[in-house]
Amino acid sequence: MSGELGRKAGWAVALLGLSALAGCGAPGEGGSTFSNMLTFAGPTVPPPVQAQIEDVYCPPVEISEGGAALRSVAGGDSLRSQISLGNLARECIGQPNGTTIVKIGVEGRVLLGPGGSPGRYDVPVRIAVKNGSKIIANRSRRVAASVPAGDTQTTFSVIEEGIVVSPADANSFEIEVGLGSGARG
Repeated sequence: MSGELGRKAGWAVALLGLSALAGCGAPGEGGSTFSNMLTFAGPTVPPPVQAQIEDVYCPPVEISEGGAALRSVAGGDSLRSQISLGNLARECIGQPNGTTIVKIGVEGRVLLGPGGSPGRYDVPVRIAVKNGSKIIANRSRRVAASVPAGDTQTTFSVIEEGIVVSPADANSFEIEVGLGSGARG
């Protein structure tokens, strides 16, 4: 019994020693290297995570006038292809400084007509964030969409992120998406 008692006493002393070591460290440094290993799974305290505000103004994505579809005609009036917008999505996350970070997703489809053939189709996508006539962000992308041999359609998607809306515009901006020749890659 005395051996078991001695072993328990040894564990108690070891735990007490570890607890004392874990609390050691210079003020403001987040404890010792050992306590940081136990608490944060690394030797240093990680930087604080910036708070995000998810309940912010986030307008629906609108399609610009005439920007819902593009048609391409081959030889005469035979439809080669039609590119059209489908699903649109957005995410707005407020920041502690009052700005809003906007992420926009666009999904669409390329359909072949009687005059079309499988292959690569360039899709010009325009994304604008504005407040009235003030342009906050104007991004254009050219996305490649490939219709495989034997198929008559394919889908494409674009995700544009990191659009920063200032605090002055954070409660009244608009998001507009469209297809058009003004898009650049």
